[in-house]
Amino acid sequence: MRRTAAAAVAALLCTGLPVSAEMIEKSGRFGGLQVTYKVVLPGGYTSGRSYPVVLVFTGGPQQLRGAENTLNADWRGEAERRGYVVISPGTPNGELFFEGADRIFPEFLDMIVRDYKVPMGQLHVAGHSNGGLGAFHVAAKYPAYFATLTGYPGLLDGTDTARRLEGLQRLCIFMHVGNQDPEWMTAMLRQAEELKRAGFRIQFTVENNQAHRLRAAEINLSARLFNQIESCGR
Repeated sequence: MRRTAAAAVAALLCTGLPVSAEMIEKSGRFGGLQVTYKVVLPGGYTSGRSYPVVLVFTGGPQQLRGAENTLNADWRGEAERRGYVVISPGTPNGELFFEGADRIFPEFLDMIVRDYKVPMGQLHVAGHSNGGLGAFHVAAKYPAYFATLTGYPGLLDGTDTARRLEGLQRLCIFMHVGNQDPEWMTAMLRQAEELKRAGFRIQFTVENNQAHRLRAAEINLSARLFNQIESCGR
């Protein structure tokens, strides 16, 4: 006889064994676009509780498969261990999240705050490559939602960056880039130094022996990303 997922979770809880995190797929309509997104839920997740939440943008074309791969490679293991919810959307229309796909915000952020009981201003956002650009773009447009911002790599790109960066002054900002990624390293270092001079809370880290796509398992990056998130406000 097949057991339902709920029954399986209940059985594990009764035996006292640890309940593993799970990744689920959800969808909804935000900003007039149908969005499918992946959600990592911690073991024993209860919908009525408040959990720390990280919104993660994948790189490349930002499709759903990439979102799943990024969660598995960079976030899922530590999220399970620390009790976090991590959410990663796929592009709803083939555009990038720092371009036309940003139409889903702020409605998508409102859904996260509502459904996962996140206090306003306590959401975390991160991304790598195009996802890092997306994380900075969304945080700069809607800074009131966020406590931390991480690009690995990532920075605020485009025009009028000085004005757009002003809203990020309250956030803890973390930037990681490989030492074998000279173009991104130069641009990110320039922006990090600008932010430090302006009094922003920012940490800039060059990862040795790493190219553009940082290999989290090789450099213990996943644990360090969560450590940085948890250090904010101390």
